[in-house]
Amino acid sequence: MVLAAGVGSRLRPLTDQTPKALLEVGGKPMLEHVLRRLAGAGVDAAVVNLHHLPEQVEAFLKSRDFGLRVELSREETLLDTGGGLKHAARFFDDGEPFFIHNADIYSEVDLRALYRAHRASGALATLGARKRQGSRYFLFTPEGRLCGWEHPGQGRVEWAGPARPDAERLGFDCIHVASPALLEKMTETGVFSIKDVYLRLAAAGEDLRAFRADEWFWIDVGSPEKLERLRARLG
Repeated sequence: MVLAAGVGSRLRPLTDQTPKALLEVGGKPMLEHVLRRLAGAGVDAAVVNLHHLPEQVEAFLKSRDFGLRVELSREETLLDTGGGLKHAARFFDDGEPFFIHNADIYSEVDLRALYRAHRASGALATLGARKRQGSRYFLFTPEGRLCGWEHPGQGRVEWAGPARPDAERLGFDCIHVASPALLEKMTETGVFSIKDVYLRLAAAGEDLRAFRADEWFWIDVGSPEKLERLRARLG
């Protein structure tokens, strides 16, 4: 699942006429980088959700071969990360774990290693995470299990169960692998974040794990400054 429906408000005016997923870095749109990396990791089909300027994204996806089959999930109303995944649940019917990857993320993370770690652990979901500065964090136990979420700027902490003074604060890569059972456990409806689903399920005792991705380059292209930084890196 490639999440590409966002408006990209922090990147305006660049995204007024161009979807965030189609902003170019290194001579290719962000969406193409994501799809080709997924194909390189062995993915044979992807679902891309659409909302903002959907005709442009659809036309681009039909214009070339990315090495995998691409399906479209159209959202009349922007459904957020959790709602978007649930809206596309019908595509995930083969019983296999699947990637969830934001279209505005460029990374050199070993996706095969992430997938293997998920398979080996038997977790409900495995979240790429790293030690980095950010505005929001997931909190994990020393064993790597999800136990909370924090927004330091707002002074907010949400615990999935009892508070854990030994919790480690990690930035979420917005690259994760989920078991198909996750879809059955998503009782939320309408517009909702996958973060809220994960915290609710962790509080209920489900196993959601961190995959430490510190060694690989990663950047979210969420601002003009970050976009230019990535363009400078890729040349």
